[in-house]
Amino acid sequence: MNKTPINSPKENIWSRIMYSNGFVYILIAPLFLVLFAYVVYPFYQTFLQSFSGDDPFFSYKKFFDLASPANLEALWTSLYISVISVICCAIVGVTMAFLLERYDFPGRRLLSILILVPMALPPLVGVLSFTFLYGESGIFPRAFQYLFGLDQVPFSLKGIWGVIVVHTFTMYTYFYLTASAAIKGLDPALEEAATSLGAGRIRIWTKVILPMLTPSIVASSLLVFMISMASYTAPLMFGVERTMTMQIYLSRTNGNLDMAATQSMILSFVSISFLLLMRWYQNRRNYQNLSKGVSIHRSEVSSKGMKIAATTASFIGTLILILPIIVLVLISFSVDGAWKTQILPTEYTMSHYVALFTDERTWRPIWNSIQMGVVATIGNIIFGVAAAYAMIRLNFKGKTLLDILIMVPWALPGTVVAVNLIAAFSTENVFAFNQVLIGTFWILPLAYFIRHLPLVFRSTSASLVQLDQSIEEASRGLGATWWYTFRRIVVPLTFTGILAGTLLALVQSIGEFVASILIYSTSTIPLSVAIFQKLYSFKFGTACAYGVLQICLILIVLIISEKLSKGSAGSAI
Repeated sequence: MNKTPINSPKENIWSRIMYSNGFVYILIAPLFLVLFAYVVYPFYQTFLQSFSGDDPFFSYKKFFDLASPANLEALWTSLYISVISVICCAIVGVTMAFLLERYDFPGRRLLSILILVPMALPPLVGVLSFTFLYGESGIFPRAFQYLFGLDQVPFSLKGIWGVIVVHTFTMYTYFYLTASAAIKGLDPALEEAATSLGAGRIRIWTKVILPMLTPSIVASSLLVFMISMASYTAPLMFGVERTMTMQIYLSRTNGNLDMAATQSMILSFVSISFLLLMRWYQNRRNYQNLSKGVSIHRSEVSSKGMKIAATTASFIGTLILILPIIVLVLISFSVDGAWKTQILPTEYTMSHYVALFTDERTWRPIWNSIQMGVVATIGNIIFGVAAAYAMIRLNFKGKTLLDILIMVPWALPGTVVAVNLIAAFSTENVFAFNQVLIGTFWILPLAYFIRHLPLVFRSTSASLVQLDQSIEEASRGLGATWWYTFRRIVVPLTFTGILAGTLLALVQSIGEFVASILIYSTSTIPLSVAIFQKLYSFKFGTACAYGVLQICLILIVLIISEKLSKGSAGSAI
């Protein structure tokens, strides 16, 4: 059988082109073009707006005016919530990743499946489920009040700590997914060497394991910090009025566009500063893993006492994870308007679910979200993986700029991103192919693509940092082309990280609300806006039925992703 050798002259020429100095700029040119058209240009319009008026610095002076400290209080509150959210999410996410990836105990398999349940909760419905469970009129506070005959509820979830609890529950998955991918790829020889030198478990954890997880922790910290800074739904539901996103919303609602632009610029500056700080911390050391694909096997818990403790902890953890889902399912069967002061709904119906599948108007938002989420996620994969590869493996001028441009949309509140897109694409221009995008199908996928590109980019970058570059060099030394090496070696070995980012991007796109509410049209109404409309009209049963269906869709994505991840384990050859 005739077969072209892998190191044929034709392929060698192509390989030289791919590894030439000029190729890197061919690869990154589309990235910079997309970021310039859909990030820089709209952001520049916001920047100009913040300096408009007779006194260009009037809005900035007003923002930092100590006589009217509302804006400064909002900035401090947002910073405080974001930093505490990062710490809490890191503790929960990394700890759960380490336990589930390193130890085998009763209940581990069930817990490893349910650990991703918070990802299935869209922001609106997730916050609402916590309100139903732990709010001032929630199920548990009412139950304790009734049980002990109290005049008032003994506890309730509210204020800043209510926001932090919800952030921790809904965002620890960012740390869990990236840390799990990193732990799977850790070289067991590192711990064995440390043990042979007399290091204890705590020292191995602090000096070997945790430092090797730094790229994943940094990537997740950036995402959680920026999501928390741009959080809108949780502060709104728990009565925290002095946050940056709430101030921006109020400024735009009151028609003070100059102050809204100023607040957006300051919020962007804080987030970008955190980005640069994390990059500096990560670049202090080399975190490449010299493993050639050998991962650590799980250790079985053999002690009877530890098994009982692990089983009990697994049960409690499982209950905590599924309670928000249970309450959503319960309320989805309740009759709208019938649940008032009772502990649990008293009247139930199937009509909400019947309408989902029989009423075309009810089904349309679901189909719209699926279509737009898939389109945006495909773009995220293409550009996110390419950008991550360029940042980690290629040398070119403008690396820091590329990193910042990708992360800027994540630092901006969804409202600002949406308004920027409205300003940029409400008229015909070259970046919209001489079309008006506002009111069309494409404006929402574009917003989702820009907002969630950092998810795929950061997750892929964390995996690439740990992949030893000598593996690719060995492939090139054997005559493999760049494309062959990338397709058969780089992608399979980093597939878990790519998949984690892709999954997060798809889930976030399906549940995106803050940007959607400003740029959707009647023909492209997404699921999140439909849920909000039902909540606003106090149709909790219908809203929760939407939420349960969305959870089912996301669980399907999780199952498919898990199968793809397992199927890729033996393909890296």
